Amino acid sequence: MIYLDNAATTNKKPKTVYKAVNKSIKKLSANAGRGGYSLSIAAAEKIYETRCEIASFLNYNRPENIVFTLNATYALNLAIKGLIKERCHVILSDVEHNSVMRPIEKLSKDMGVEYTLFNSNAEFLKEEIKSHICKETKAIISTLASNVTGREISLEILSEVAAENGLILIVDASQYIGHKEIDLSKTPCDAICAPSHKALMGIMGSGFVVFSSDKRIETIIEGGSGSFSKSKYMPSELPERFEAGTLPLPAISGLCEGIKFIRKIGFDKIEKRAARLTNLCCELLLSVPGVIIYSKNLGIITFNVENYKSEHLSRLLAEVGIAVRGGFHCAPTAHHTMGTDRFGAVRVSISYFTRKKD
Repeated sequence: MIYLDNAATTNKKPKTVYKAVNKSIKKLSANAGRGGYSLSIAAAEKIYETRCEIASFLNYNRPENIVFTLNATYALNLAIKGLIKERCHVILSDVEHNSVMRPIEKLSKDMGVEYTLFNSNAEFLKEEIKSHICKETKAIISTLASNVTGREISLEILSEVAAENGLILIVDASQYIGHKEIDLSKTPCDAICAPSHKALMGIMGSGFVVFSSDKRIETIIEGGSGSFSKSKYMPSELPERFEAGTLPLPAISGLCEGIKFIRKIGFDKIEKRAARLTNLCCELLLSVPGVIIYSKNLGIITFNVENYKSEHLSRLLAEVGIAVRGGFHCAPTAHHTMGTDRFGAVRVSISYFTRKKD
């Protein structure tokens, strides 16, 4: 199979990720924080090592404020529903994934939260975002890169607007992190959410949210935390407050090694390789009659072929062993913005391990 659906999940991982996952199952299979014996302690140490690795990767000095979740969707639900607790107005980008849109629609239905969309392609982005601020505005929630087009939205600008106007900032880094550097010391936000299994090269089953402060936020899931067991309520301290139940140690171990691999390779090499392969793919696509390319960035190429529905085309490609994603990519708002909300589009997405012959 020629796998070109890495924006959904990276198919090939660094060898060190496979080894770490295997080791965690074979040699660290104990419940972290639930025992004083050596195996449980070793499992807890691996989890803390991963927190520290993420903190260093993001240039953030509080690893205890990094909360592990099942995936980025869970992380976004935790951040959004934890930080937005009353009727207010929020500002979203016009290319949001359903992992943002659906929680907001739920808050709209349940609490009367209102929202407006800013034009992510505006020439003067800062002014565009500010034009949506009103006295009821409490937060900006935005992706850092569209999962449909790869189009980037500047974290620097988002952070500046939020800070200057006293707004909460929640960002979805799912399609950005691992492709380009994020420095939270320069571009702070209240919460940044991401999965393990995309460009961070980890496996499915874990994600995380980084909170900028340890102010008390209400929980949305309760259960065992491994500490304060006699209390009827979740602990007030991070990260235990939001980590109810057993953590996915194999996935967390894989994430740790995925980040180490990216740091070893370096963003410059990753970006150059992605740009080279993206340009080659576009060149080859445009040699096919009827191809329309809508966007290319961060290893994502979005296209259609005249007279074909995107899902039909993706099925035809699958029949000859080429894995791409057709349809609406769980982001109908982005397709409406791009003008493909009738038939969707086909998305090719490469990774560091994609080969020229692919």
